[in-house]
Amino acid sequence: MSNARSSRSGTSAGVGPAGPAGPMAPVPQAPAGHPAATLDVALLALAVASVSFSAPLVAATAAPALAVAFWRNVMAVGALTPFALLRHRRELRGMGRGGVLLSVGSGALLALHFGAWLPSLHMTSVASSTALVTTTPIWTALLLRLRGQRPPGLVWAGMSVALLGVVLLTGVDLSLSTRALAGDALALVGGIAGAGYVVLGAEVRRTVSTTAYTYVCYGTTSVLLLVTCLASGTALGGYSVETWLKLAALTVTAQLLGHSLINRVVKGLGPAITSTALLLETPGAALIAALWLGQTPHAVAYPALGVILVGLALVVLADRRKPR
Repeated sequence: MSNARSSRSGTSAGVGPAGPAGPMAPVPQAPAGHPAATLDVALLALAVASVSFSAPLVAATAAPALAVAFWRNVMAVGALTPFALLRHRRELRGMGRGGVLLSVGSGALLALHFGAWLPSLHMTSVASSTALVTTTPIWTALLLRLRGQRPPGLVWAGMSVALLGVVLLTGVDLSLSTRALAGDALALVGGIAGAGYVVLGAEVRRTVSTTAYTYVCYGTTSVLLLVTCLASGTALGGYSVETWLKLAALTVTAQLLGHSLINRVVKGLGPAITSTALLLETPGAALIAALWLGQTPHAVAYPALGVILVGLALVVLADRRKPR
């Protein structure tokens, strides 16, 4: 958010180093079963579990959606500041123009992801919004294709199967109202922005540590969301103590553990596996909502989870079959 695996055929699902001009070239990645790869998989599982708290906490927090997005990023920046300035000050100064610009661009895409998706939850159905924002893996694969890489057919098949599992879980709630269609469009924009965030993060993480990258990324996201909140008249204060505690919990779980660990593992696992695994956030959120909010998931949730896992397994299998 281990390096992306090299492939003579150019079919790597990871992202390689950028040359002075032209597409990025693949670089070596730890093979499956390697201790580094095993650690990345474990951290990705923790990241998915952590971001699964996002939707239930947002639903339970009495604050505007844009304000929630702003505060989770600002609080994360505050938590990272001591580590970034004390242990990574030299790295921050030496990131270089390219690293800074890519980190800022990633932060802008993350701000767009939050700024588009969270308001869409109040404009269209949660089912439609969730199904559209989770198209991220498809956009990720398309972006990699545009960058000169060719995800194998098994990757596309796995992503499609995983997305089918999400559709089974959320359902499809189509509406022709102008407001609902606008919400659907915002959710789709959120999914596309999320793909760009993952792809840019993979490139930055080749040469920049997780702390330095996320510090610049979250800082950029915070500034842009602040401007958006002020321009839209979104209230940024006056909340109850309970609301502030939930915002803090959201920051620790979904932001610091969730997004930051995603930024950590995308360097080794690559954007395709990382973005596909994030589809598990949907059933994860459903389980948390059932245990915490008493929102019992439908019976279809369990086979849907199995379908998502099958899709993820296909993407991982395709990644392991690529030439080393």
